Amino acid sequence: MREKAMNGMQAQQIEAKDHIVFIFVTFMYWASQYLYTPILSPYLEHKGASYMLIGVVLSSYGVTQLLLRLPIGVLSDYRQVRRPFIWLGMVTSLLSCLGFAVTDHVGWALFSRAVAGISASAWVVFTVLYSSYFTGANVTKAMSTIHFITVSAQLMGMGVSGYLVSRWGWHSPFWIGAGVAFLGLLLSFLIREPKQAASRKSIKPKDLAGVMKEPILLKVSILSIVAHGMLFITMYGFTPLQALKIGADKESLGWLVVAFMLPHAVASIVAGRYFAVRLGHWPTLAIGFAGSAAFTVVIPYADTMLQLCLTQIGNGFAQGMGFPLFLGMAIQYTESEKRATAMGFYQAIYSLGIFLGPFLAGWLNSGSGLANGFIFAGLSGLLAAGLSIYWSRAKKRSPTTGISLDRK
Repeated sequence: MREKAMNGMQAQQIEAKDHIVFIFVTFMYWASQYLYTPILSPYLEHKGASYMLIGVVLSSYGVTQLLLRLPIGVLSDYRQVRRPFIWLGMVTSLLSCLGFAVTDHVGWALFSRAVAGISASAWVVFTVLYSSYFTGANVTKAMSTIHFITVSAQLMGMGVSGYLVSRWGWHSPFWIGAGVAFLGLLLSFLIREPKQAASRKSIKPKDLAGVMKEPILLKVSILSIVAHGMLFITMYGFTPLQALKIGADKESLGWLVVAFMLPHAVASIVAGRYFAVRLGHWPTLAIGFAGSAAFTVVIPYADTMLQLCLTQIGNGFAQGMGFPLFLGMAIQYTESEKRATAMGFYQAIYSLGIFLGPFLAGWLNSGSGLANGFIFAGLSGLLAAGLSIYWSRAKKRSPTTGISLDRK
């Protein structure tokens, strides 16, 4: 009851304009980072980087997140503040774009991508702060909403990047991304943070350590490693190179992005509001992983842009089914004052996928072309689908929440 009352008090402090400001800042935050994502691997190849080096640059984004996301979550919970970390995310996104824009050296590209990882690490606090705008029962819906905004920003940014390059050159997405990040930084100072109840007890480090033992959090984190690994091997990694390999021009990359991101955005809404309600969380995740595995392994066998776009329609929807569920399940059964720690742990763990996915794919691809990386991603998806099915049948109950682990 106490938790519910606190949630109600916090919700009363939030007005419609606060949601609007937060949504716009979130949109600019992700748009600034994804304006250049589809052209990053082709840009690096254009600069003479090998597949292995491209994989290292792409994976540096995940390494930084692996190191920083949990400390950011713990510090945010310990200090019980959120907004300064959002400002950090906007500033580092701006610096990352500027780093790409002012130099052509591959070494600076590695550094700039790592700085982008610092920015992405702040996503821990974005999600937790936005969840505080809602009562506990609506956390999953809140995560579906913010994931939809995220995907919409990524769609906009990625959809125009190829056109920008063809019109104004390789560096134009980086300059425009810097401008978007700067506007987002200015707007972020208007974000409202709900006041905590005065009677709330202080958080101790030992209290936060126990959060990371939550069984559902651990299982969701493991599955998310695979999901993010697949994402950063495919659309955010080597799929644009596959398009260029079969003869697509830079402007055509925009159609590839739309083919992936539109179904991805739709899935982020219907997964939490339709599939999970009717099928349950674990079966929905199993279907998403199995579908993504199937559409991923056929990518290297697409000979035309039409065929490749068809694989991306299916893959975008299948991959989009899981991400909003992961976000909601990671924090839904954690006390509100400890949610940044839970989210930080979850996002730090799945950063392994952002790092290992493109790194291993780049290593496999360096031997005999792009096919090996996609096949590796597909097999990983099948493994995750199997784990989802296995855990959906588990009858154990969480000792910390008393909630069945096979619950919907």
